Amino acid sequence: MSKLQLMVTITNRDVSKKFQHFYKEKGLDVSLMTLGKGTASNEVLDYFGLDGSEKSIFLHVISDDMWLDIKRDLQRVMNIDVPGVGIAFTIPLSSIGGKKALNYLTDGRSFVKEEESELKETKYELLIVIANQGYSELIMDAAREVHAAGGTVIHAKGTGIQKAEKFLGVSLVAEKELVLIVVKTEMKNNIMRAIMDKAGLETDAKSIVFSLPVTGTAGMRMMEEILEP
Repeated sequence: MSKLQLMVTITNRDVSKKFQHFYKEKGLDVSLMTLGKGTASNEVLDYFGLDGSEKSIFLHVISDDMWLDIKRDLQRVMNIDVPGVGIAFTIPLSSIGGKKALNYLTDGRSFVKEEESELKETKYELLIVIANQGYSELIMDAAREVHAAGGTVIHAKGTGIQKAEKFLGVSLVAEKELVLIVVKTEMKNNIMRAIMDKAGLETDAKSIVFSLPVTGTAGMRMMEEILEP
């Protein structure tokens, strides 16, 4: 069976357009791109042939089966194994908020959803909310109402916006905010539902939310004490 994965690609910004074109040719029109800066030690940067320059970060939702094909062409076509080109990795998705959002993020591709995940029993999950720019406070207000502690906001740009009408029934703007919220697993569904109800596709925020399993944390003790009944 095929599971959904979040594929993360990090490249030097000067080759980001090549990667964007490559992914579009692979049928991955729907993506989120944000900017970053390399911060690794000199030894690590030298080892991978990278530098501390500005980076482009791409996020795509794919299936296991797609990853096998994409990985092969990243190596053969994009020469990603050559030092200095970039890196790509996948993280298992645990849930996506709503069928419309699922169809949009997967571009309508069919896959078989597994009933169980080997990471299902994690204590925490990372919620990723993609929303129109300017609505991060609305999202956090909705999350806090059901006891989320806090989040982090990143500015990003979406691609494949023209497909939103087909899968979501709404139009979207390119400028996005990415809201990251770490929550206890047993609270995840309530928080996702609150965000969808108050800042979802039927609102001006046009939020899409999905979650990733978190396998280890540090610095969460105070949040746990605050959330204790």
